Amino acid sequence: MTTEQQAPTGAERRSRLRQYQVTLLERMQAAKAGTGNAGRELGVLLGGRRCLLDLTQVGEIVPFQAVTAVPLSQDWYRGLANIRGNLVGVVDLARYMGEAGTQPGPDSRLVTFATHLGFNCAILAGRVLGLRNLDEMVEQAPDSGQPAWGSQQFNDREAQQWTRLDLAELVREARFLQVGL
Repeated sequence: MTTEQQAPTGAERRSRLRQYQVTLLERMQAAKAGTGNAGRELGVLLGGRRCLLDLTQVGEIVPFQAVTAVPLSQDWYRGLANIRGNLVGVVDLARYMGEAGTQPGPDSRLVTFATHLGFNCAILAGRVLGLRNLDEMVEQAPDSGQPAWGSQQFNDREAQQWTRLDLAELVREARFLQVGL
């Protein structure tokens, strides 16, 4: 087996992952600044559903970490996590949407809300699927069974369905604001 055919070492994989994260962060910052990423969305897997998040509504993406449960809270409210010294509420949005919850695993991430939304919260994502371009997708009829913040549906080139989530609308929903039982 030649060097070109050998599997990457652990250090090479970490370097590639670090480069991917830097590139993704740069693209997110460019989108927030409004330069060059119109129509770009962050693709995440919530439970079994592919979802799109507006980059201007996303704060940061961090690996899943310990979450401290909060007594007498809704089953979709996972608890609190310490992210860079800040306590952040963690929500299993798949469970909130009435589906099976997201099971944390090695690919799980916490996606925080942008600070301008005024809501110190993160979504538990089973996996980050990278950036997606809405211009390359076909919008479907809105799902009338879903609230306005989650009714936009798109199909990509592989005919996979994506749900676009509007976090700014979500944080205004009375049910979302009531985490206590």
